[in-house]
Amino acid sequence: MTALGTRRVAFFVTVDWYFCHHYLALAQAVRDAGFAVTVITGVEAHGERIRAAGLDLIPLEVSRKGMHPWHELRSIAQLTRILRDLKPVLLHNIAQKPVLYGTFAARLAGVPTVVNGVAGMGYLFSSDGPRARLVRGLVGGAYRALLAAPNVRVLVQNPDDQQQVLRLTGVEPVLIPGSGVDIARFVPRADPPGAAVVMLASRMLWDKGVGDFVSAARLLKARGSPARCVLVGKPDPGNPTSVAEEQLRDWHQEGCIEWWGHSADMPAVLAQAHIACLPSYYREGLPKFLIEAAAAGLPLVTTDATGCREAVEVECNGLLVPVHDPLALAHALERLIGDADLRRRFGARSRIIAETRFDSALIHAATLEVYRELLETGTASSKANEQD
Repeated sequence: MTALGTRRVAFFVTVDWYFCHHYLALAQAVRDAGFAVTVITGVEAHGERIRAAGLDLIPLEVSRKGMHPWHELRSIAQLTRILRDLKPVLLHNIAQKPVLYGTFAARLAGVPTVVNGVAGMGYLFSSDGPRARLVRGLVGGAYRALLAAPNVRVLVQNPDDQQQVLRLTGVEPVLIPGSGVDIARFVPRADPPGAAVVMLASRMLWDKGVGDFVSAARLLKARGSPARCVLVGKPDPGNPTSVAEEQLRDWHQEGCIEWWGHSADMPAVLAQAHIACLPSYYREGLPKFLIEAAAAGLPLVTTDATGCREAVEVECNGLLVPVHDPLALAHALERLIGDADLRRRFGARSRIIAETRFDSALIHAATLEVYRELLETGTASSKANEQD
């Protein structure tokens, strides 16, 4: 791919750990394509990692769960000032708040092109609570007002979100499956010795199916299964469906599951697993855990739900179960726990799927192609306006 010049691209995301986990590699690919890259985000503990990757960093605190009008307006005003000073040729917003605030601020600041990454519709579109329904209606109206512009492109990670954004905005988004996985870093390993380890690695959210996983683990234990059911990850206090740390410790003490806490070395963690399980009912984009587990050559068990089903070819690399059905989940897990040959066959297919669909090199190239098309369209439009 030819260099795109030394123009500047800015990424806007609420918090640094999320950016590093999902989009740091993309930002490095954008830098390697010839752009200067700035990350605008709330800095918690990963600022130096972002700078060490050769990216500029501008701290900007944006509440992930609050909706205090004054605080939200102040965040938009600060972002607008940053963009006016920075003068990026393209702003890439990631997740719902940045998509809304970033697109509006970009319009105020005169940023010529905007890419919006809708990485799943999240809690707002999975909850049936009255507050969620109210805010969902407001967000839908804002999407229609902001995203249907010729200088804006929307990226989604699964067909369900593609159709939902199309209904909300009248604009068909570009479908790019997930944020990619480094297939050289996540590789199949020999089965670890001992009892089968069933692993769920994620933020510890009820919406991720953590409670259903624990219920299924209890059923397996009651049936005398030798499997070890393991949770990897930590609570996320910024999310309203976060599981309390005390609850995780209680489950661990009970012995129905093992809670290993957070780990920064996911290849090493996945090397200890025999089965990857995510019984999520969160409005996922395409869960990072599932594509990392696929690259690591693991069989997958997940829900027949938006985002999750995109990682599974049923009876080829994994199994799908209904949401909120611990009994069906336990049955599916039991089948794989008791059949090592089936696990190996599913795992081999998982690796092929990761290589052909989720390889980060493919995802980055597709994203850069969206940049190229948008920037070329914007340049042509500017020249036409000058001639007029």
